[in-house]
Amino acid sequence: MGILDFLGGSGPSKALKLKAKVTQKYGDPLSRQKAIQQLGEMEIPEAVSVLLSRFTITVEPQTTDADEKEQAFELVRARGAAAVPPLTDFLARTDLASSWAVRLLSALLPEPEVVGVLVAQLQTLAQGYTRNPEKRLVLLNWLSGKDDPRIAPAVLPFLDDMADDVRIAALHTLGPLKHPPAREPMLQLLTAPETGRRVQVAAVEALAESGFGVQGFREKVEALLPEGFFVDKAGVLKRRGAPEPS
Repeated sequence: MGILDFLGGSGPSKALKLKAKVTQKYGDPLSRQKAIQQLGEMEIPEAVSVLLSRFTITVEPQTTDADEKEQAFELVRARGAAAVPPLTDFLARTDLASSWAVRLLSALLPEPEVVGVLVAQLQTLAQGYTRNPEKRLVLLNWLSGKDDPRIAPAVLPFLDDMADDVRIAALHTLGPLKHPPAREPMLQLLTAPETGRRVQVAAVEALAESGFGVQGFREKVEALLPEGFFVDKAGVLKRRGAPEPS
C-alpha cells in the first residue's frame, strides 16, 4: 500500500468512495463522468465493482445514460481476465443490470466458460425465491439455443417458477435440448388446471420440438392443443407440416 492509499488518493478506499458519485442520478453529470474516468484508471478489482454499479441506475437524458454505460462497459472489458471475478460476484449479488454483466462475461470468456458461470447462477437461484424475474430471464434467454449438457438440468427447476415469463423462457430453452427428464414435467405443466394459456402454448411448442410422446397425458393434451399441432398415432406431439426426422 502506497502513501496515496493512506491519503485516500488511490486504492480500494478511493474506489469505494467514488461509488456515491457513479450512482448519483441527479445533479451535475460531469461529476459522475469524472468518477467513471477515475475508476477506469485504477487497476484494482474494487474499481471494476464500482464501475459495474453504474449499470444499476438510469439517468436522463437517455443518450447520456447510454454513453456512460458504454464507457463503463469498455473500461471493464479492457481489464480482461482480471474483471471476471468482480463480474461474477456482481451477477451473484444483484438482480439489476444482469444483462450488462452477461454481456461483459460473453466479451471476456469463451462460451463454455460463460455457460458454466450462468448455470451456477441458475442453480443458486433455483434454491430461493425472488420477486424480480429479470436475472432469471436474462440467464435463460442467453442459454437458449446453446447446446451444452449442463444447461437442461439447471433449467428444469424453472418450469415451477411463479412467473409465467420465466416458465416460458425455460420451455423455450429446454425444447431443442431434447432432455428426457423434462418430458413429464413439461406435460404436467401443460395439463395443470392453473397453467395460463401463454404457458400452455409454449409447452406445446417445446414438447413438439423435443419430439416427446404424450403417453399418460394424451387425452388432456389433445384437449389443449392450439391450431397447427396434433398427436400422431404413436403418441408423439407434432407441428403440422413439420418435416419428418431422417
